[in-house]
Amino acid sequence: MIGYVTIGALDVAAAVPFYDAVLGALDYERQSFEGGWAFYGPRGGAGNVGICNPFDGQPARPGNGIMIAFNAASKAAVDAAHAAALANGGADEGAPGPRPADSAGFYGAYMRDPTGNKLCVFTTPKG
Repeated sequence: MIGYVTIGALDVAAAVPFYDAVLGALDYERQSFEGGWAFYGPRGGAGNVGICNPFDGQPARPGNGIMIAFNAASKAAVDAAHAAALANGGADEGAPGPRPADSAGFYGAYMRDPTGNKLCVFTTPKG
């Protein structure tokens, strides 16, 4: 099980509005922003997503083949997170919809943050 994830940013302060909007659509909240770190987590829960400058002092850059996927509560939340990403400096990597196109089980959207990190927001039927 994953304990937390860190996402490198070229400028953490500039990345905060993007993550406030995208993760806010998923009912996450920014829990702290100090010492060059912004931490997010589920409302009322522990922070498990950190936005930071890389420890090695080199510029942040997206990893080839790396993607972080956030589970959303509904298709509406997926749609809202994707729209929030595009409205806050993100880039579209795949509009909201079923994957594969004829699937009834997986609904997702893909985006890149302002640094170029690839994110997915998805939901699946509750069983």
